[in-house]
Amino acid sequence: MTTAWFHCFSGVAGDMALGSLLDAGAGLDEVTELLERLPVTDWKLEAEPVLRGGIAGTKVHVHATDSTVVRTAAHIQGLVAEARLPERVQQRAAAVFTALAEAEGRLHRRPPDQVHFHEVGGIDAIVDVVGTCAALEVLDVDTITCSPIAVGLGMVRAAHGIIPNPAPAVVELLEGIPTKGVDLAVELTTPTGAALMAALATGFGPLPAMTVAVTGFGAGTKELPNRPNLTQVVLGEPADQPAVDGQPVVLLEANVDDVTGEVLGHAVGAVLAAGAHDAWVTPIVMKKGRPAHTVHALVDPALVPQVMGVLAAETGTLGVRGHRLERWPLPRHHERVLVDDLSVRVKVSPGRAKAEFDDAARVAERTGRPVRDVIAEAERRWTEHELGTGTPLHAVEEIDGPDEVPHHHHHTHPSHDHGDAVLHEVPRPADEDDDPA
Repeated sequence: MTTAWFHCFSGVAGDMALGSLLDAGAGLDEVTELLERLPVTDWKLEAEPVLRGGIAGTKVHVHATDSTVVRTAAHIQGLVAEARLPERVQQRAAAVFTALAEAEGRLHRRPPDQVHFHEVGGIDAIVDVVGTCAALEVLDVDTITCSPIAVGLGMVRAAHGIIPNPAPAVVELLEGIPTKGVDLAVELTTPTGAALMAALATGFGPLPAMTVAVTGFGAGTKELPNRPNLTQVVLGEPADQPAVDGQPVVLLEANVDDVTGEVLGHAVGAVLAAGAHDAWVTPIVMKKGRPAHTVHALVDPALVPQVMGVLAAETGTLGVRGHRLERWPLPRHHERVLVDDLSVRVKVSPGRAKAEFDDAARVAERTGRPVRDVIAEAERRWTEHELGTGTPLHAVEEIDGPDEVPHHHHHTHPSHDHGDAVLHEVPRPADEDDDPA
């Protein structure tokens, strides 16, 4: 999968976008062969190596005889559809001209298919747009992203006369796209260039995480003061990254300085019972040196009202604050192993298995063994099972979510075929190891 990132530090025009892709390795002959499928004649595409601000780039020249012909948006879409271009080239080119037509339609209050293209209706502009889409196909580019787009200021001359810079069509096309103004009375970004980025880019920002393969520069016509008149493209393979979006949670906190340890412990259990993912207490020092504690609760956003109410009621706090966070809980499930013929749940997550303390404590109470020995044996039995050297597990019990705990009652099932006493658990709040965030 290949990603192209356009760096529009000096703006972007159609010929600059095409030039950058030719400079990055798109074969001129291959691009021309695709362009020749368009039902238009009397044009020639030339790529010239140039320097802009001391940086080497490619300047595209489209030599055509009808650059002043005015075509409607519907006419140009018909030309593209008639050309028998590769599907992705046709779709991308159609998207660019649609974006142009919609922007011009809003400006002139006309239906998009009735918009008359002036500068962008000439053969040179059509070649720039379709040629850019063809070059992307030659380079097998799958996704396109773009930097913030630079625009100039002042006034520029267009078919309708003197208009503000950036042109109204450019501003329409760049709606919702990050831009930056440059103190130059030059048309840095043209409607064609803006339409290419607006229609084709799936994201805007700095260079995305990728393994860079090649880069190219497309040159504008003028030399600019204090900056190279270039548009850069960077091609590469996207880097593997963990998912950015985590599970949304809210961290509720309350500071209290008049609550006993017993009440704090009860409050933690109460907010867990109310649905919090996790809860804990940290010591703090408040104003005037008063020792105090902060009670924390990590909560699903939908459960904030009920958990906040329990937190306030149990601690007597006069206020609760909250922070929106994200968390990335690892997948986990519960298995069961036998220790002295009694069942102990083992929580299994990637690279780790941990015996549930409450189960181990009950087994220790019934057998007289130290609880640490029960924990060690339960975890050893699970490890042996994973290595294939132990006996089969007593049972398998999946947990639907990261924080759900099975609800059982403590009794013996004499009717089980295996004859083992099965230890079940009474309802309990999650302990501090159940869900650390």
